[in-house]
Amino acid sequence: MTPYSDSRTADLAAEHDRKNQQVIEEARQSGRINDEAAAYLTELYSDSLVWFREVFYFLGKCFGAPKAPVMRYDYATDSAVPEPIKLSDINPLSPYIVHHRLDADPMRNQFFTSGAGHKIDLAVSSIVTVIVGAQKSVNRALDKMTGKYYSAYVDEVAMTVYRVIASHGRLASARAIADKIRAKLNEKYISTPSETVLSIIGSGHEKIAVELVRALDQVPRPRMRLQDIWRVKCLFDLIPQARTFIERVREMMPDRILSVRDNFYDMKNPRNYRDAKLIIDIGKDGRVVPMEIICQVRTFFEFERKTHEHYEISRRAENRRGRKTAVASANIERKLADFMEGGVKEYNLMICQCLEDLFDRVGWNILYSQGSDVSMFDGFPKPCKLYYPPKILDIIVDKLDNAIENEVFHITNAPIKLTQAQESEIFHYMAWFILVCAMPYFQHDWTVPSDNMAGKLFNFVMTEVQRYYKKASK
Repeated sequence: MTPYSDSRTADLAAEHDRKNQQVIEEARQSGRINDEAAAYLTELYSDSLVWFREVFYFLGKCFGAPKAPVMRYDYATDSAVPEPIKLSDINPLSPYIVHHRLDADPMRNQFFTSGAGHKIDLAVSSIVTVIVGAQKSVNRALDKMTGKYYSAYVDEVAMTVYRVIASHGRLASARAIADKIRAKLNEKYISTPSETVLSIIGSGHEKIAVELVRALDQVPRPRMRLQDIWRVKCLFDLIPQARTFIERVREMMPDRILSVRDNFYDMKNPRNYRDAKLIIDIGKDGRVVPMEIICQVRTFFEFERKTHEHYEISRRAENRRGRKTAVASANIERKLADFMEGGVKEYNLMICQCLEDLFDRVGWNILYSQGSDVSMFDGFPKPCKLYYPPKILDIIVDKLDNAIENEVFHITNAPIKLTQAQESEIFHYMAWFILVCAMPYFQHDWTVPSDNMAGKLFNFVMTEVQRYYKKASK
């Protein structure tokens, strides 16, 4: 592709903005969206080149300069196009991929394999792959705002009304009014529900009107659920690296963070996706412009790419059967969750290999730290606020101490005979490393190979994690 001049890039972006504004206005005039939604979309789809450059500047603040040539990105193949681009070529119409280094990486140079001679291959690197998406299609944004986002909004409004009225002991009335509100909101796009709700409940509910309005004001409007007009995906080797990045952003620009969601440990979402999401405000001069940052581990992303074809086959098969949409959707979600479980397992196998690498170096660590309080493991990985509940740690530590006392776990490669206290410290650290890095998984009968100490300890720790989640779900 021929590089664009700065003026040519600006002209393309301006024409792109003009077409988007036309689509938004047509949607407003047709009644597909109301004035409030149109105003919000107009704000987001103006000055696209400015906001795309803000995305670029934000990444520079977080990571510094790129560590490799910036390449165009192809959504169809989920891969880079071997075509370097310059800063002047970057525009909101084209996605690109760039590699940065996470300077605050708590895992730097810890995991590697030694090849012939002096050759060293990093198994886990500090390099972060960043995929910067093009501006979301305005038609796709409209589909979301008037489709799944609006449906979720209607459900939440109806449930809020039901909950408030039912709390006053009027269950039958609550159910009837919630059904009427759901039907009314589905007639046309309405994003200010209080007036509609109050007109439906009529007389007899004046005493709870104020409580209803306050509760409805807390329901996010459909437009506010649209937060991925600008989006970035960051691929890390390990979860602690992703969480280090998230906490670094928190420290650098706390006033810019609109929300944070960490799903690396989440086993409740139907698709079994494991990632973290930040919504960052890249706006200026009082304008709020959200940008979505998805943090994902590289192994899981690569596995997800491999499952796209299987997912499409499942989706087409369900559609051909002519089942009800809800049933077909549930079947697809379940199959996709099973696919994603494979990604979790593949990632955990890598963590187990890292754990084995650490065990191989335990003896050296003890030897080097004799006569000093310094350990090779100090500060690695860094403590993290995004963590398992303390109760899990307490349970595992207690059972681990019993296992060490009974010599279920025993260090065999130390250069000197270790005391039980020393062995306990080592195994506590290793168990903590597993908890910080690994993902819990659904299938209770799955284990990693346990023909070495790393596998035995990994299975021991993750079994306790599964037991905790199983009890918590009851």
